[in-house]
Amino acid sequence: MSRPSGKLRRRLRQTLTIARRDFTATVFTPIFLLFLFAPVIMGSFGAIGGLGAASVSAGSAEKERLVAIAAPREADALVAADKQLRPIFPGEIAPPMLEVRPPSGDSSQQARAALNTPDVDVVAVMSGPLEAPCILFGPSARDARYLAAVSEQARRIAAAGPLAPSRPVFTRTARDKPTLGGRNAAAFAAVFGIFFLTLFLSGQVVGTMAEERNNKVIEVLAAAVPLESVFLGKLLGMFGVAVLFVGFWGLVASQIGMLLPAGADLAGMVPAVGFGTFALLFAGYFTTAYLLLGSVFLGIGAQASTMREIQMLSLPITILQVAMFGLASAAASNPGTTLATVAEIFPLSSPFAMAGRAANSAALWPHLAALAWQMLWVAIFITVGARLFRRGVLQSGSPAGAWKKLLGKAAKVSSNLPG
Repeated sequence: MSRPSGKLRRRLRQTLTIARRDFTATVFTPIFLLFLFAPVIMGSFGAIGGLGAASVSAGSAEKERLVAIAAPREADALVAADKQLRPIFPGEIAPPMLEVRPPSGDSSQQARAALNTPDVDVVAVMSGPLEAPCILFGPSARDARYLAAVSEQARRIAAAGPLAPSRPVFTRTARDKPTLGGRNAAAFAAVFGIFFLTLFLSGQVVGTMAEERNNKVIEVLAAAVPLESVFLGKLLGMFGVAVLFVGFWGLVASQIGMLLPAGADLAGMVPAVGFGTFALLFAGYFTTAYLLLGSVFLGIGAQASTMREIQMLSLPITILQVAMFGLASAAASNPGTTLATVAEIFPLSSPFAMAGRAANSAALWPHLAALAWQMLWVAIFITVGARLFRRGVLQSGSPAGAWKKLLGKAAKVSSNLPG
């Protein structure tokens, strides 16, 4: 038992040595300061976030509803009144669609349950007689006042003579669960946040081995340390750099919250799992996203021997990351669909999609399974990358050496054939 445990400790020590070496070599250089402040230059990515947020907001607005609980004789008058008043509010200021539901049981309990309808965002609910309707509403009273106007107009339609003014009772209340729009906004913010961080940080892994291949350092490391430990150590070292970067800008962002506009309301972006759990899951999925993409990029970059080849790899790597972002964004906008399931299972998009799921669904057990699934693929990518590097580069001296050997053997066989 002591021998396997000693071997494991030695492997771990070797891996951490490689990680510390790469971390130190990257951080303690002047270039790292330029890298640290590069987000200031990359402010253009805010346009992508703005477009995505606008699409999320538009999709959420389409799912907003007003609900009126009324008997059949009053329902027709309410529908007619809504048709008369709605043209007054064109375009973006139009109120949500009105849905009339028949009463069942206690009207106050039914109104409270309607306000928490899971599939749509019910922004206001009206119940009771038209002479004195009770209106429940959430953060904004604008839609509640529209319901009061619809009730007043319905009384005029139903009455044959002059009427006394109605006396609506307005009650501001909080939803028992986060709104659908708030969950969608939090889901997109999580997907975009992980995408931005991994796009900016994980691409550095591609060139970590090029210089050491040129000066033959990698051959010395491979002779002293298992190649899988070299790959994992380098990946962990660069992840340490990424954590330092995120920690620096996280501290800066926490100190400039006072600069946000006074009207900026982030309280509505409430994830389904709660802020504390969501923060932990976001950190976990950022870690797995970085390790997954980093292990793939490390394996690909290990095959390149010059900076020119590394630069040629930048475009397909960026395309891959943007594709994963698009797939996960579509999954966050359509939770529970086949597309969402595919995005959550596919290894490279799984961290993005599962971060969005944390905002849309309160279930926690899928996240434990997803994190284990993603770490399994990290191990697979590192193992495959190390073996390809060992067979294709170390044994042949160049990435194309293996192909040259194969072609040479085929030519030798063909020359020995009769005729």
